[in-house]
Amino acid sequence: MSSRGRKKAALYEKLQLLRSVTNSSAHSKTSIIVDATKYIEDLKQKVDRLNQDVATSQFSADQNPLPVVKVETLERGFLINVFSERNCPGLLVSILETFEELGLNVLDARVSCSDSFHLEAVGGENEGQQDSIDAQVVKQAVLQAIKNWSESSEQE
Repeated sequence: MSSRGRKKAALYEKLQLLRSVTNSSAHSKTSIIVDATKYIEDLKQKVDRLNQDVATSQFSADQNPLPVVKVETLERGFLINVFSERNCPGLLVSILETFEELGLNVLDARVSCSDSFHLEAVGGENEGQQDSIDAQVVKQAVLQAIKNWSESSEQE
């Protein structure tokens, strides 16, 4: 087979591959290339829409991400972790007020609120408290405090 014949066979093979990738039913070279061009334009539009969707979802997530709350039961109290990727001015006060309402004493705490917010606190029940509370009650109360804080900080 001559060099020209090999090139022609390679071109034919590549056109058939392009035809299959683009789901074209065309048979002529020109029609296959036109279908491929349309296919590429459709893909560009889909990429643009997806990029817009991602940007929109990131913007809304950046605007209102609520902190993550984890509560574990300890022998005499609870380990409460609250984390947010953004700084949350005033949130610590809201959470500490909730601890007080629940009758929890803060026995130990570490807080970071420079670029992000992270609270790790050990809360113990007051000695004189008659009703025992569980981790789920503490978590729900902290989540409610975060929700109230979020709503009040949005209004400002």
